[in-house]
Amino acid sequence: MNTWLRLLSSLDGAVFSSPEELARLELSRALPEDSFALVPDPALGDGWRLSRSEGGWILRGGGTGLLYGAYSVILRRLADGELPEEEASSPRYSLRMINCWDNMDGTVERGYSGRSLFFEGGRCAWEPARMRELGRLLASVGLNVLCINNVNVHEPAQQLLEDSLPELARLADVFRPFGVRLMVSVDFSRPLHAGLPTADPLDPEVRAWWRGTAEKVYAAVPDLAGFLVKADSENRPGPYAYGRTHAEGANMLAEALAPFGGVLVWRAFVYNCHQDWRDTGTDRPKAAFEHYMPLDGQFAENVILQVKHGPFDFQVREPLSPLLLAMRQTAMAMELQLAQEYTGHQIDLYTMIPMWKELFEELPPNRITALAAVSNLGRDVCITGHPLAAVNLYTFGRLAWDPAVDAAGAVRDWVRLTWALPEAQEDVLTSLLLSSRRTYEKYTAPLGIGWMVNPHDHYGPNPSGYEYDQWGTYHKADRNAVGIDRTHAGTGYLDQYPEALRRKYGDPASCADLYLLFYHRLPYTWRMRDGRTLIQRIYDDHFEGYEETKALVESLKKLDFPAPDRELILSRAEMQLTDAREWCDIINTFFHRLSGIPDERGRTIYP
Repeated sequence: MNTWLRLLSSLDGAVFSSPEELARLELSRALPEDSFALVPDPALGDGWRLSRSEGGWILRGGGTGLLYGAYSVILRRLADGELPEEEASSPRYSLRMINCWDNMDGTVERGYSGRSLFFEGGRCAWEPARMRELGRLLASVGLNVLCINNVNVHEPAQQLLEDSLPELARLADVFRPFGVRLMVSVDFSRPLHAGLPTADPLDPEVRAWWRGTAEKVYAAVPDLAGFLVKADSENRPGPYAYGRTHAEGANMLAEALAPFGGVLVWRAFVYNCHQDWRDTGTDRPKAAFEHYMPLDGQFAENVILQVKHGPFDFQVREPLSPLLLAMRQTAMAMELQLAQEYTGHQIDLYTMIPMWKELFEELPPNRITALAAVSNLGRDVCITGHPLAAVNLYTFGRLAWDPAVDAAGAVRDWVRLTWALPEAQEDVLTSLLLSSRRTYEKYTAPLGIGWMVNPHDHYGPNPSGYEYDQWGTYHKADRNAVGIDRTHAGTGYLDQYPEALRRKYGDPASCADLYLLFYHRLPYTWRMRDGRTLIQRIYDDHFEGYEETKALVESLKKLDFPAPDRELILSRAEMQLTDAREWCDIINTFFHRLSGIPDERGRTIYP
């Protein structure tokens, strides 16, 4: 596997039992023996401080801080050939987490990198060497929590807290020296499966059952980070079945974890997934706010509410969730998605950090306490399916450590660390990666609509795939107009935002083009600020996206990737080119048939 750890020697046969020991080992292999001194400083925790001394450098930090400092020194500094005289760094968030959606049968929900790294055949089945490699990858970019199983908990994953607990403990032992703590997804209704007559969070027997379960789990894995829960969402069980609130459900589990220092991460992805398309009063993006805003301040101290970054579901472009701006008395994590569920399945090139940086522009400092991302990992040789998709794992780690990280600099660092390309080629690849999100957006769903994908697998164009379905993901295109009015005069979604953002997006004349159809319903003859009609902008974007993809493929062919990366990158690039043409032709034809308005430039749109 060719990763950004290319500059480091193999860990095969290496012996270490703590982050501090690993830090010493990594530095001793990468640098002259007497050039570094490591000084433990528990007060620094995950942070580290580097300073120049006579004859070398001194690195201070807590146990994990020394490890993160060592990787920063080796990877991001020595790759450039120099070290600063003095530097200090500490993470913005204490919880920097990867959520894996792995099932114990070996499949991965929304997984595009092969089968599970952790499970097969209904049991834990992992390779120790690969787990150490994964731990090293995560530690090298400062990630410190790994939730290994799907939030949609299916049997026999329930057994991770019971019969499979010894294997979970052994896996935790592997990751511990890398400063990576395990977390597990749990089923809210588990007490029913264990023989109790109810899973009511206020029932004394249920509370006692979870306390006893937590005690057993922490006896086996004393540093378990905690539990992750998806409840009352997409037919998953939860407290609503008993007339209880999500705060009551979350607090019951948090109570069981509290004596052991564990956290309860409760996902806020809750909405009516049986919506009638005829119902114009229900607007799915409003759901999370409506469910959770009334509960602000009611959650226990060790509960973290995990909120998807946008109000829909990881679309190519959607605004920041209003819930992340509104709940000021609740600890919250922002959830991102590395797995390219709606962004090309790790076939189409899509670098995510430009999107993430846009989100942070509207997120006030210190509003969130943790950052989580849905995994793009699997058993494929390159671990992320597409070798270039690893840029998203790397840059997520950099962002989780410091959301002020420069996107272009982080992408260039990844390119430089992963391949020894000539400088001119490094420039080309960095540019291609940074522009890939916008290229993909151009040839897929236009101007903030989202969802024009094939149902179920979410790959490839289908402009009406979800239009009359139950999921509430409608664009309502007809012969005259397209989009949803989410202003106060429409569904009222925009009312969930602070006044400044209501003003920013509420007027279609001033709303940013790329969010235009998310917030507004407009006729095809609407004049954009650049003078083009809305329908012409849709046509132009899709043709441009296809042309940019053709240029992308030709540029990738000229880069000196080593084997086997080159073959895999180019084969997926050709698949992306096919995808881009399908998207361009189908979406343009769809809107041409509805509107009856031709392309002003006379390009081919199929009848």
